[in-house]
Amino acid sequence: MILRLSTLAGKSRQNASKKLLQNQHQTTTTTTTTTTTTTTRTFSSLDDRLHRSHSTSPNSFSSSSSSQSSSADFRSWQASHNIDIQRVTQTAMVHELTQQQTRSIEKVVPWFLETMPAPYFRQVPESFRLDHIKAISAIKDANMDMHMNLKTHLPDGRQVLTFIRPGTMPGLLLQMIKELPYDERSDEYMPLSRVQIYSAEDDSMSLNLFVYGEEAKQLTEADVTMTGSHILEYAQQLQEETLPPTDEYGRPNPTPNANLFSRDRLIQHMEKCSESYIIRSDPRRFLSQFELFERVSGSDNVSVSIEDSFLDGNNEEHYWIDIALANTLPHFALEQTTQLLYLHSFDVLRAHLDNVTDGDNGTVTLLRMLVTPTNGARGDESTFNLLKQELKRSKWLAPTTMELVYEKQPWLGVRRGEIITAMCTIMHPVMSKQNAIAFSKGNILETVTKDRYVNHAAAIADLFLDRFDPKDLMSDEELRVRSEALMAVIDNEVEDTPAQELLIKMIEIIKYTLKTNIYMNNRYALGLRLDPKIMATEVDSPSRETPYGVIFSHGRRFDGYHVRFRDIARGGMRLVTPASSEQFSLESAHQYDECYGLAYAQQLKNKDIPEGGSKAVVLIDTVGMSSSGRDFVMRKAVKAFVDTILDLVVDTEETREEIVDFVGKKEVLYLGPDEQVIPEDIDWVIKRATQRGYDTPAAFMSSKPRAGINHKEYGVTSEGVNVYLDVALQHVLKIDPKKESFTVKITGGPDGDVAGNELKILFREYGENAKVVGIADGTGCAEDPNGLNWEEMLRLVENNLPIDHFNPSTLGEGGAVHKVDTEAGVKARNSMHNRVQADAFIPAGGRPNTINVQNYNHFLNADGTPSSPLIVEGANLFVTDEARQLLFEEAGVIIVKDSSANKAGVITSSYEICAAMLLSEEEFFENKAQIVSEVLDKLHEYARMEAELLFREFENYGGSLPQLSKVVSGAVNAATDALTIALETFSEEDREKLLPLFRAHLPKTMADLSFDQVHERVPSQYITNAVASCLASRLVYKEGTKFVETLPQDKLADVALRYLEAEHEIALLKDALEGTEMPEKEKETILKLLDAGGARTTLGVF
Repeated sequence: MILRLSTLAGKSRQNASKKLLQNQHQTTTTTTTTTTTTTTRTFSSLDDRLHRSHSTSPNSFSSSSSSQSSSADFRSWQASHNIDIQRVTQTAMVHELTQQQTRSIEKVVPWFLETMPAPYFRQVPESFRLDHIKAISAIKDANMDMHMNLKTHLPDGRQVLTFIRPGTMPGLLLQMIKELPYDERSDEYMPLSRVQIYSAEDDSMSLNLFVYGEEAKQLTEADVTMTGSHILEYAQQLQEETLPPTDEYGRPNPTPNANLFSRDRLIQHMEKCSESYIIRSDPRRFLSQFELFERVSGSDNVSVSIEDSFLDGNNEEHYWIDIALANTLPHFALEQTTQLLYLHSFDVLRAHLDNVTDGDNGTVTLLRMLVTPTNGARGDESTFNLLKQELKRSKWLAPTTMELVYEKQPWLGVRRGEIITAMCTIMHPVMSKQNAIAFSKGNILETVTKDRYVNHAAAIADLFLDRFDPKDLMSDEELRVRSEALMAVIDNEVEDTPAQELLIKMIEIIKYTLKTNIYMNNRYALGLRLDPKIMATEVDSPSRETPYGVIFSHGRRFDGYHVRFRDIARGGMRLVTPASSEQFSLESAHQYDECYGLAYAQQLKNKDIPEGGSKAVVLIDTVGMSSSGRDFVMRKAVKAFVDTILDLVVDTEETREEIVDFVGKKEVLYLGPDEQVIPEDIDWVIKRATQRGYDTPAAFMSSKPRAGINHKEYGVTSEGVNVYLDVALQHVLKIDPKKESFTVKITGGPDGDVAGNELKILFREYGENAKVVGIADGTGCAEDPNGLNWEEMLRLVENNLPIDHFNPSTLGEGGAVHKVDTEAGVKARNSMHNRVQADAFIPAGGRPNTINVQNYNHFLNADGTPSSPLIVEGANLFVTDEARQLLFEEAGVIIVKDSSANKAGVITSSYEICAAMLLSEEEFFENKAQIVSEVLDKLHEYARMEAELLFREFENYGGSLPQLSKVVSGAVNAATDALTIALETFSEEDREKLLPLFRAHLPKTMADLSFDQVHERVPSQYITNAVASCLASRLVYKEGTKFVETLPQDKLADVALRYLEAEHEIALLKDALEGTEMPEKEKETILKLLDAGGARTTLGVF
């Protein structure tokens, strides 16, 4: 219901303010020029304790210095031979100008006092008002348009920009806001901290103040008690119910709130506010905005309140709109709100903007606007409901969406515009493979939103909305009929082939969308749960595996994909921020393929754990932004992307009511940090997952600062890498590293995660036997054919220093340190991994695709032999697939692929997920040392099992090791998938018998503390996947890939389960054999035979 209110101030208060200003005018001598005026004043009301220097120049924010001419300077109008004539002439001119300005001021002052609204005189300090009068008088005196910008520098560093413009026509405020400086792209960015908007009552001018920079907030409890006494007194009377239902202006008083409006709570809140905001605030307004503040505090939400108001007794439609926007850019909030109001034909008569601190959550921007409908618009309930909804959405809209619905095609409305721009983004990576130029991102959007085709795009958006309307479900048959009808119309009316292809593809997107959050009122971005088939193209390889699921998110300055290969999956979230618009377009074209490739690589790595592979790639537009603006946008993108995923996977009353679900199955996924994700992001994600009702919020993202296992601190990835190195040295080079010396070269600095920890492990395990002959990182490289000094290398590791800090005095004969501050140093650094001769090369850092099909031969010596016969990939994708194969075929290089060599990191993250589900944070922290020790043992075990299998099959069957690594992953994953499906048909009793497999997978301490509560704390889907993956990896590592590959898919699960029973029988037989009396050598031989092939023999499968 809309409440009818009266004006905020009566005529008596207005007249008193005007009389005070008139008295001041009568006793003040004012000098005004149209170029520059510099004054120093004491502030009242707004900043009483501050002084300022004030520079005014028409239509410009740049200050200019006025130079004082000496009387001796020659001027053409002066009679230089007669000093008396000069003096008389100057006096006459000064007198005439003074009289002229005085007459002008005498006309302006009464008019100004009469026409400016009463709140202006209450809220704007005296010194500002005098300057405004002087500026307006100067304009009128010069017979100029009422068009001037004033720039005021405050002593505390803040700046006040005053815009004076003729008229009060709709859209004028929006035009002024667009002219404001200091946006987030500027290196001189200053936050907009306050806004005051006023319109003359005779509609002759608009006068608006914009304050930049934060006002110091150092108020004590005593300060706010005095400054906010009028608010505290009003709240007390409200609580005591001594106030009448309405105030003197006819406004209903707020409902008493014993908790929120208590004296202590109000004082706590006022300590977060600026003093000027407290002083200027009407008590009723302050309490109302406090309520809005509380609704959004600690979140990224938006809250809106709208009520009627009479303006100074005029019987017109005027409405107060109050908005609280948490953690936003005030400039952006003001512009978006004003633009949306203009779009809905509401003119802004007055406005205030203030910021209130919100602890770690940044600030809450409070906007209060007095608006009136124009162009026949009405302030009815349906209009305001739509306006509230779109005001909440505007904070999160993509710039392309805003341009489409605010400027190009405003009739579309926000929802349809959002759907269209999202679909255009989804089509880009798919259609660009067909024609990169015709289907560039810009061309796609431009084509479907042309006047000739936009009606078809709107009809498709309507079909999308109808398909997912939770209040009116659409059947598959109705979707088919309406889709075919739309396609027929498009075929008949759209002759342009690219446009037709795009519009048809948009209809296909609807068919392949299984879920969307389009109808969720408080969503941050638009999210679609897609059937991955929609992303497939004809140019993709026929063998390319189809993912299990894809989530797409489209929001403010970002687009994100989450791709996963199993129903339960885990993988990192990567933030991509291209430096230029051109690079951004290129990244957009292959964003999905990058996400797919990373998720698939993760799927290969994750073979030993319950979670399948996944990856999230969030492409963020920060081109041209300042560092602070860039960081702000990145943090907001993380929040919007993650919250969109939560919209589509949590099962709450809200999602059940507002989301139509064609997936039909609960989805479980976990995230991890990747490039540019910071600890604050991780903390927010966990907190938000808890708020949104995710079943296991603490597990939703790994690498939590306190309850996680820091990969660099414990060297988990390097522990696995070194196991593969150890096994490879023995199998390939026939070197026992514990007894014989060997050489190694490494990319990645001593200060890096994988490289630094690998150095520590090499020395720990092999001592001086390990000779590091070369290290390269971003700062340079160090080389020594006799091995770099271990004491010096470990000094760099311990002090987190890169290789350019290596002390050259520790080098042996032929050693050198090259730094990238010279061209020769850059060349040496870039070629170290190719030039330096070593038994083994460990890429533990460096750019992806460093060794590729164009340059792989640089790794070879002049005689064709490799500079290292063995490569163990600690870093992801350092060598491309093609280069791996060519190095093997042409030079016999043995390469342990990244998905095997560095899998220990993902196993550790999986254990973090288990810990987060099974243990409280305190339980984990109290037992962390023991749990981490057991995790490291598990990492060594899993790495050695796969390494032994790889080299066993390599020696038995041949082929390249990277290809064998893929075969191993494929065999384990295929067995896991088959077992997962089979286990879903098992009775609860039969599943329970397999539970020890999951328990054995866990670190012992973790299991001992909590496994008795596994069913209460771990989702049943996760337990099923855990049992399946444990049994599958056990089967493959023991019996080999050929055993699994030869089994029919429909028999695989049955054989695996029978194998588990056979293993149990063999274990009993071995126990019995241990107690028999026979020669130890014979007994040992029998036990080895039983262990190696007993279970398989029992099954009769060969």
